[in-house]
Amino acid sequence: MSPNFGKDLVVNKRQIIQKIAREACLTQAQAAKALEAFLDGVRSSLSEGHRVTLVGFGTFAISHRKARVVRDPHHGGTMRIEARRVVRFAPGLELRLAIEGSAILARLTQ
Repeated sequence: MSPNFGKDLVVNKRQIIQKIAREACLTQAQAAKALEAFLDGVRSSLSEGHRVTLVGFGTFAISHRKARVVRDPHHGGTMRIEARRVVRFAPGLELRLAIEGSAILARLTQ
């Protein structure tokens, strides 16, 4: 996000709330409430099977993984993993550009 977010490479929820509060001229309590409302909306939409698309940022969607048999790396035997739903995220163009910069532009113009 920015160098003043902290020296760690991890940004936590508290730091995001502080940034929202600062940039939107909100109290931290208001920013926390807004972030929670957003996250609850994403959670409930995904749990109902809907895709969540934030233009420029990306798309969250539910993917169905089939049951499968895998090798247990700890014991060497096989084990069955049940079918399940998982959340997938596909970054949007603006987010990819912010992260990869000119490398992605070069690929797009080829």
